[in-house]
Amino acid sequence: MKKEYQTKERNLILDYLKQHSDRSFKAKDIIESINTGEEKINQATVYRNLERLCKQGILIKFKKTDAEGAYYQYTSEHEHCEKHLHAQCVECGKVFHLEEQFVDEFEEQMKSVYGIKIDPTHTIIAGKCEECKEKEGN
Repeated sequence: MKKEYQTKERNLILDYLKQHSDRSFKAKDIIESINTGEEKINQATVYRNLERLCKQGILIKFKKTDAEGAYYQYTSEHEHCEKHLHAQCVECGKVFHLEEQFVDEFEEQMKSVYGIKIDPTHTIIAGKCEECKEKEGN
């Protein structure tokens, strides 16, 4: 396997990922965040690094049905993140890793009833988290 160099830009991206590990994000979010500080990073560098991080399993890449472009989620905090489902709050954007038995049962039901094998790397369940529901009084 080819050795991965620790460039300044790569480290800036990894710092962003660690600081936003509970959120999904777009490449432009990284670019805007980094470029508001003293450091600057270009779009091509961000996309190149995101693709490498996806291949290494550090990120998962997915498409939301109601949005354009790819979203990413940092996974190194969660083992085998590409093998389980995720839920995301539609208000705050927080991502939840669904690794419970009921998810396995849901996936099995989808397969047996509808003939659909769920691909966790392209599936996100949308809803509203408890914190956001409490803020609204719902």
